[in-house]
Amino acid sequence: MKYFTSSFIFTILGLIASFFVGQYYGGTTAAGLQALFIATVLAVLEISLSFDNAIVNAVVLKEMTPVWRHRFLTWGMLIAVFGMRLIFPLLIVTVMANINPWAALVLAATQPDEYARMMLDAHLEVSAFGGTFLLMVALKYFYDGSKTLHWIPFIEKPTSYLGSKVEAIEVALVLVILTILVQFLPDANALSFIMAGMAGLVTYVVVDGIGSWLEASDEAVKDVHKASAGMFLYLEVLDASFSFDGVVGAFAITHNLFIIMIGLSIGAFFVRSLTIMFVEKEALAKFAYLEHGAFYAIGILAMIMLSNPFIHIPEWVTGTLGGIVIIVSFLWSLKKGPKELAGLN
Repeated sequence: MKYFTSSFIFTILGLIASFFVGQYYGGTTAAGLQALFIATVLAVLEISLSFDNAIVNAVVLKEMTPVWRHRFLTWGMLIAVFGMRLIFPLLIVTVMANINPWAALVLAATQPDEYARMMLDAHLEVSAFGGTFLLMVALKYFYDGSKTLHWIPFIEKPTSYLGSKVEAIEVALVLVILTILVQFLPDANALSFIMAGMAGLVTYVVVDGIGSWLEASDEAVKDVHKASAGMFLYLEVLDASFSFDGVVGAFAITHNLFIIMIGLSIGAFFVRSLTIMFVEKEALAKFAYLEHGAFYAIGILAMIMLSNPFIHIPEWVTGTLGGIVIIVSFLWSLKKGPKELAGLN
């Protein structure tokens, strides 16, 4: 429980705040209780959608210095709560409506339905950007030529082999997928989709490149602090990509930006707590296939986001699919046992 104490405290404060926000806008106690319920639902959805994010965070976090690990859990938390759950939605409406951020905030507070309409209008571009970035994250893992432990060998052995022989094969594959998908979009949406997808691809390449450069800036005397700074940047962009679909999808449940921010932020706190627990308990070493399951779940989420222009899949379905994959990978790790896994490594 020590890992989740702060999360439970924030949950209590957040749910109390959501009640008063709902009461303020609805004018009744019933409206306040409804807002409290919606915030709870959003928190649960965020946790289910981001459980794989916690695992991947732990994979990277264990390689970071204690200083940068602390910064990720403090600065990163502020960025996750206020940056992605408040400022990001405001920036989308700022661009869509060509207004300043303060006007967007006033619009969210006074005309939530109009604000929500503008947010949903940007769903195609948001899905293309986030889906492309996450797909690169998943493919980079499976096309890693140095990867030796495979959960599903008939899939992972060939991809690992190709990754060792063909440079940047994951980039080529993402470009092919984007090119195929855009053929089925109306001309009015095709350009926006491909541009947003390319922006997601470029963002991944830049962030990954910066991280690699910082890590290998001096091979003789490796600057671990620089390497950790690169990892921090990577994790923040990764967290943002996970947040995109959840933030936009939350507007299908409520149009109140402040209830959305509270509910999703509660989920974000629990994801951080899970990350810390995974690192300190060395869960990824004990359950080796858990990492594989997380990256499969990321791949599923990425393809669902990229398919949003054609078919809407509810967020609870996405979270359920990812959860099933992770649970199966966890059970498979238990079945193999630590000694056998050590032999496979």
